[in-house]
Amino acid sequence: MKACKAFIIGGSAGSLEVLLKMLPAVNPLLSFPIVIVIHRKHGADSLLPGLLSSRTKMPVKEADEKEMMVPGTIYIAPSDYHLLIEMDFTFSLDYSEKVNYSRPAIDVTFQTAAEAYKKELVCLLLSGSNADGVNGLQTVQNWGGTVTIQDPDTAQVPYMPEQARKRMQIDRILRIEEIADYINLLSK
Repeated sequence: MKACKAFIIGGSAGSLEVLLKMLPAVNPLLSFPIVIVIHRKHGADSLLPGLLSSRTKMPVKEADEKEMMVPGTIYIAPSDYHLLIEMDFTFSLDYSEKVNYSRPAIDVTFQTAAEAYKKELVCLLLSGSNADGVNGLQTVQNWGGTVTIQDPDTAQVPYMPEQARKRMQIDRILRIEEIADYINLLSK
């Protein structure tokens, strides 16, 4: 198994339920950060960090501009901003046009993280109703990273992971109950 320096989760409709189910079983002493990019409406999301915090012992926070990622921390992409991962492993927030009708767009985060982390990046695409994240997974794979998807059969809205499965070779297809164990195994 390749080394993991960052684990990025992208999701849309139906993905919050998956996060709430898997977070309690994730080891709070991970050797890498988790970054979550979830499609959500602007202004209606202030409860998300608290909701996720209630399911884990890991610190959960919205990513800030120029913030350095810390292992064992969960970062959430702020609503209405693209979340970019810089080459020095800090965040940048970007208000440019929407990608796949979304801001934050999963593709943007996956693609910038792929260039920064290369083969030490693992990305997971969850339930959702559009193809955001698929092009990003292809970039991750091109840089040598690991691409995983939620098993579309377990997704509330299977379109997003199904599109990834149709368009590319997936390294791992995970059922909801397998996700936390998979993440824990990646930690040294």
